[in-house]
Amino acid sequence: MSKNVLLTGGTGFVGKHLTDVLINNGFLVSVLSRSDQKNTPSITYYKWDLNKNFIDEEAILKADYIIHLAGEGIVEKRWTKKRKIALLESRIKPIDLIHSILKEKNKTLDAFISASGVGIYGAITSHKICDETTPAADDFLGNTCKEWEKTVDKIASLGVRIVKIRTGIVLGKDEGFLKKIIPSFKSGFGAVLGTGKQYLPWIHIDDLCQIYLKAILDEQMQDAYNACTTDTTTNSRFSKTLANLFGYSIWLPKVPSFILKIALGEMSIAILKGQRVSSEKIQKAGFEFQFTDLEKTLVSCLN
Repeated sequence: MSKNVLLTGGTGFVGKHLTDVLINNGFLVSVLSRSDQKNTPSITYYKWDLNKNFIDEEAILKADYIIHLAGEGIVEKRWTKKRKIALLESRIKPIDLIHSILKEKNKTLDAFISASGVGIYGAITSHKICDETTPAADDFLGNTCKEWEKTVDKIASLGVRIVKIRTGIVLGKDEGFLKKIIPSFKSGFGAVLGTGKQYLPWIHIDDLCQIYLKAILDEQMQDAYNACTTDTTTNSRFSKTLANLFGYSIWLPKVPSFILKIALGEMSIAILKGQRVSSEKIQKAGFEFQFTDLEKTLVSCLN
C-alpha cells in the first residue's frame, strides 16, 4: 500500500515540484490548502486556517510523513514589526498545531521533514564556510530560523524522526527567485547589488526535491542538512553570468547599498549580505547534486 505524504505549503513553488516527484515515486500526497481544491487520484486536499488554529485532523491522521514547507516569503514585503511577527508565526504555528494533534491522538509518523533556511547563519558576509554545526546568528534571520527549528524539535519529543532542510536560493524555470529578476536582466537592465561580494548559496529545484525524497527514504537522515551547492557564487558572479546568457555585459553601475536600504529598509540585509555554506554533510549521506555549475544551471532554467 502506498505511503501518504502530507505537505504544508504544497501549492507553492517547491511544493508543486515536490508533489510531482513524490507521485512519480509511488507516494500518495495530501495538501493543506486555505481554499477549496479538487481532489485527484493521487492528491487529496484538506482545509486549514491558521488564523482560526484549524487543521482538518483527517489530514494528520492519514499521514505517514509530513513535509512542512509553509511560510510567508522573506523578501516579499518590508520588515515592519508586524511583518516580522507574521514571518515567524507563519512558520511555527503550523508545527504547533500539528504537534498538538499528533500528541492528542497519539499518532505516530515515519518522519517529519521541515524546510529551514541558510539564513540561520545570519545576514553577514565573510569567507567562512558555514556547516550545520555553525551556531545560529543573533540577528533577525538567524533568530527566525532558530525558533523555526526549535519548534520542529517539539515533534521529535514525540519520538518522530525529524529532518530540517536548510535551503539556499532555489532556482527553477519561470518561478521563484529567477521569476523576480529575469525581466530586468532580459531587458538589458541587470545590475550587481551592493558590493556584489555577498555570497549567494543556491540550489536547483530538482536537486532540492530529491533531497526531500531522500529525507523520506533514508531513515538514517536526522536533524539539519544544508541544501545548496558549495561554491563561490557571489551576487556579482551570478549577475554577470545571467547577463551574459542574455547576450550582454552588465553596463549599469552597481546599485549602491544605501539605495537598497532606503527602498527596502531592514529587509535589504537579506540581499546585501550572504554567507558561503557547506553541502558536505548531505553529500556524505550519499546525495549527489545534479546541478553544480552555475551557468549550466541557469541555462536549464531559461530554456
